[in-house]
Amino acid sequence: MKILRLAACVPALALSLWGVAALWIDGPASRPLAGGLAAAFAAVVVALVARVRPFPRACAWSLVPCAALLAWWLSIPARNDRDWQPDVARTPTAAFEGSVATVRDVRDFDYRTETDFTERWDTRRYDLDRVKGLDLFVSYWGPTLYAHTILSWEFEDAPPVAVSIETRKEKGESYSALLGFFRQFELVYVVADERDVVRLRTSYRGERVFLYRLNTPPAAARALLEQYLSEANALAAHPAWYNAFTQNCTTAIWHNVRALSPDNPFDWRLIANGHLDRMLYERGTVDTTLPFAELRERSDVTERAMACRGPDFSSCIREGLPTPAARRQQAAWRWHGERTKG
Repeated sequence: MKILRLAACVPALALSLWGVAALWIDGPASRPLAGGLAAAFAAVVVALVARVRPFPRACAWSLVPCAALLAWWLSIPARNDRDWQPDVARTPTAAFEGSVATVRDVRDFDYRTETDFTERWDTRRYDLDRVKGLDLFVSYWGPTLYAHTILSWEFEDAPPVAVSIETRKEKGESYSALLGFFRQFELVYVVADERDVVRLRTSYRGERVFLYRLNTPPAAARALLEQYLSEANALAAHPAWYNAFTQNCTTAIWHNVRALSPDNPFDWRLIANGHLDRMLYERGTVDTTLPFAELRERSDVTERAMACRGPDFSSCIREGLPTPAARRQQAAWRWHGERTKG
């Protein structure tokens, strides 16, 4: 019975600990004031647990200050007018005219080091009727349980466009896994050339990058790109917070997919996204004609991305990549159709 009572108080304990951290991290900039508020909050919770009886009722009452704190925390507004780092200084936007999307502020930086680069922001036009495929980059910066994920759309008549969902950091800030669970970083959709967003990771950050070709039909890939660009427009008008658990580079992909396909199930590997490729393999979203270990080995494009140069970067890193049978058939049908027209 005592164990059940203690278990009933676990949510209250967890929320109380979170509340102390939230006041310290997201509270007033003055450290003494933030510390005082955190201490006062903790004292109120402890007093309730110590004085209210029976014990389960004390746990229930301790949720009241937690709920009030949560309401404050959720009301903290995200902003677009901070002193941003140059690589996230602009928020991309898209204008639609028929099947053509004109995307402003596509990033195509020329890097000399991770922090030394020539800025280039482009305006590019994409014919959405010419989307031919969707690919996924998985980039590991350290422990393989977690990774950074980037979707990239291929076109029949234009270079691919990659979208990396990231933290929008201010000058002087650096990413922290702990701070990512609080309201410290805004969310940004970085629309970029693959030469920028991929080579930045392989050549200048020392990350290991895998590229998986997906069997997503062109119509579904196009719809997802439109969804992404609409989300980018929304963020430009109404900024939102990044969250390492609920709104990160991979869960945001899932939210966008769910907007188009509500029956897409959640999987624990959306959180532990270093195993996302295994999930896609089990769902048949990537080439399953190879054993998973071989598929993964052949999908490692790190060395190739470091060696590839020039405007053919995207085609260079894709040479010899495993491709799902459905996608190979789609390519053959398009080739046959073009030959027939000719």
